Amino acid sequence: MTKAFPSIARRLKNIGIKLLKMGTFLITRFIENWKRYFLGDTVDVRPSPSNDIRPSLGGPVLSLGGGGPDVDDAIQWMINQVRGSSNSNNKVNVVVIRTSGNHDYNRLIYAMKGVNFVETLVVSSRQEANKSEILEKVRNADVVFFAGGDQCQYIRNWKDTKLETAVKSVYLKGGGVGGTSAGAMIQSDCVYDACASSEKGIETRDALEDPYRDITFTYNFFNWSNLKGTIVDTHFDRRERMGRIMTFIARQIKDGLSSSVLGIAVSESTSVLVDKNGLVKVMGRGAAYFVLGNHQPEVCEPRKPLTFSNYKIWKVRSGDTFNLRNRPTSGYYLRSVKRGRIDSNPY
Repeated sequence: MTKAFPSIARRLKNIGIKLLKMGTFLITRFIENWKRYFLGDTVDVRPSPSNDIRPSLGGPVLSLGGGGPDVDDAIQWMINQVRGSSNSNNKVNVVVIRTSGNHDYNRLIYAMKGVNFVETLVVSSRQEANKSEILEKVRNADVVFFAGGDQCQYIRNWKDTKLETAVKSVYLKGGGVGGTSAGAMIQSDCVYDACASSEKGIETRDALEDPYRDITFTYNFFNWSNLKGTIVDTHFDRRERMGRIMTFIARQIKDGLSSSVLGIAVSESTSVLVDKNGLVKVMGRGAAYFVLGNHQPEVCEPRKPLTFSNYKIWKVRSGDTFNLRNRPTSGYYLRSVKRGRIDSNPY
């Protein structure tokens, strides 16, 4: 009789281990499901063999939001471009991506015309960004939208992952890619990543005083064809970031990365919309600024104030356009930086 006790104990132990594993599995699944928010007609984005082939998409297009309140009409524009027109019967699948936060975009986007479903994915680690499930969900979307947040976290968690590959596939098949604030900044050819600065980031005064202190960049993230040679900045007017983007431009030229750089600076409650031909339309309450540096700075060195003459600046108001592929040769004004000070009001 006593010999049976160890056997019973082992069985109870094994049962306990199995229950523990099952509990861990359920907790893990709960956490994963908690990070996914869905709203729409179907959870399964994979078309069944009996379904008709989806129509070709009308992009690729981009929507770059300046932060603050979103421009709903800009997101609708992107959706309409991808599905063919504002009157098309086609519907698109939208995926919102962020590293933290909730599903606050789901109802906003699902209420828009031509949306089949919208799903928010909270992808907060490289491990999650490399999941096959994430790859499949994003790859089968027609429109991807990056919420605002921290561009350093976006780059650290998403660059060189399956998530990045999936987003690129959406663009290449003619889809739409949008974002606001940090979600717009990561779209440009050169990205100010804010990984070396404080939570507040580097602003105009510090950037002009020392173009190298705590200012770092990331390259070769998305590489969109219509944003070659660009750097995007947001919250532009409210935070008076003209000197900051001037510094970013000077750095690229001084460091030998490009002989000409175009800054795309977007005000809050404003969006820059880029169609498949590189034609920009500005939409929203504010303006966008296109800032061109195309020569070597006079002074751009560590621990020395910036001096760079004759930036060309186009101020494009809401409703107006700018051509990225065939840039205008007139309509700009000139501003210079001398010993860390802009010579006159750049706005």
